[in-house]
Amino acid sequence: MISQSSPTAIAADPSAPLAGNRTGNLTGKPLALDFSHRYQPPLALRNGLAMTLYIALWQGRHWQTQIQEPAPPYQDAYFQGDQAVPLFGQVAIPDRPQGPQGTIIATYGITGSLTNQWYLHILGRKAFSQGWAVVLFDWRAHGKTAQLSPTLTSDGLHEGEDFVQIAAQAKALGCPPPFWFVGYSLGGQLALWGVKATQDLSPASRALGLCPEDVGGAAVVCPSLDAQRSLQYLMQHPLGRHLERAIARSLQELAQDLATAHPGTLDPAAIARAQSIWGFDQELVIPRLGFASVADYYAASSPLPFLPQLQRPTFILYAADDPLFDPSLIPELQAISDRTPALHLCLTRQGGHVGYLSNPASQRASGDRDPWWAWNRVLEWCQCQSL
Repeated sequence: MISQSSPTAIAADPSAPLAGNRTGNLTGKPLALDFSHRYQPPLALRNGLAMTLYIALWQGRHWQTQIQEPAPPYQDAYFQGDQAVPLFGQVAIPDRPQGPQGTIIATYGITGSLTNQWYLHILGRKAFSQGWAVVLFDWRAHGKTAQLSPTLTSDGLHEGEDFVQIAAQAKALGCPPPFWFVGYSLGGQLALWGVKATQDLSPASRALGLCPEDVGGAAVVCPSLDAQRSLQYLMQHPLGRHLERAIARSLQELAQDLATAHPGTLDPAAIARAQSIWGFDQELVIPRLGFASVADYYAASSPLPFLPQLQRPTFILYAADDPLFDPSLIPELQAISDRTPALHLCLTRQGGHVGYLSNPASQRASGDRDPWWAWNRVLEWCQCQSL
């Protein structure tokens, strides 16, 4: 079984009482720290692997029974990202007298599409109902974006600029600033690259009328921070290897779909050899990006080294029992947060990987009407930054 992370690396005391009320007067780091004491999972999901598997294998069939907000009236939109790569998205702008309070731009993790990423659509429903404009998009090589372009993933190296370009074009469509870049898992990694790209806006984004001040920052849930270390950690455990194989099969299917949509762009033999996450990047990704090795690619695309450079407010929700990531990252992440004013870390003892279902006591303590604790905290934090 995948081991639980060391208690010495966890900031929140599990015996600490939950805060009795919202603390909306708090902003930034104090608010993030307050969040960490509010979370409690259901009794059966106190193990990170159990939470992760429950979310991945069961909750997707029942999520609509646990949310009151309706689906936003999305309109299809086509954006142009970095390198002129076309990107498919969906946009919804609330019609309210005072206008939207800002815009959430978000995407999902390593595999999937807008048609099946229900966890992302929970965010969209909640954000829209609270008065945010919402932009959800299929990132490179995924969903309808894959039908538009054969361009493969780059794990943030180009997707960060994609976020910025989408913000610029969404502004032209009527989506108001501030723009908040949001994602989970690998999508969280991409959003972190987005807020980094904001610090040096491209001429293309400026030409569309985007200013650095238009981007509020980022809010990410269980982001991938160091690909090589976490992949090595995952492969050290039998269940971890099983999870890795499942992800690798999905990546291989993604490549096959790209090859079908764009004949002649991908080598069928290379797709056949891509039987692991590392193999997918080795056979298909790094040759197009010019890296000599997968290790070099992972070192270049992992966000952990540039977190201390971030200047825009950035909220990271991270579970110490996340079974997909190397627990040795936690003290490093804490140390970076302590010395980086813009970084607001909420480290919880439990939550799993992109799980964070809350029990009734946790819902009452946080003022929530549903168990979607992660998205409720993301939106609460973003709203406080906008005050």
